[in-house]
Amino acid sequence: MQEVSRRSAVALGLAAASMAVVKPAAAQTTDPLAGKDESPFPGVVVRTFGEERSLIPGFKTVSMRDVILQPGAKLPENAVMMNAMLCHITEGELRVVQDGEPFAAKRNYAWTCNKGTKEHAVNDSDAVAIMRILDLKA
Repeated sequence: MQEVSRRSAVALGLAAASMAVVKPAAAQTTDPLAGKDESPFPGVVVRTFGEERSLIPGFKTVSMRDVILQPGAKLPENAVMMNAMLCHITEGELRVVQDGEPFAAKRNYAWTCNKGTKEHAVNDSDAVAIMRILDLKA
């Protein structure tokens, strides 16, 4: 076994102490500056994010928003979509009715809407649901 000199013992002690001070990594949190929040209906928050030019033919820009529905919250019935969009459930579950056809949108489910599509969503569950929407604007 090797002898430990005073110098190497001090260096080892400093290394151990610096490791104890390092904070563990934390999950990314929601940056309130990243989006603008509005509450257009009871139990519903819409968080809008920036808009960027689109490389997809037929669409000039693309933007993103999260629609956060508390348990029991719902969006207006037969709302007409103003542009094409891609919707994705990131958390929870929603009951969606699109052009009169109902379907269950569970976590990680994705679907599309076209301009003029009639749709509404209801959170029938006991948990918060988040629908992420990518708006494709012509």
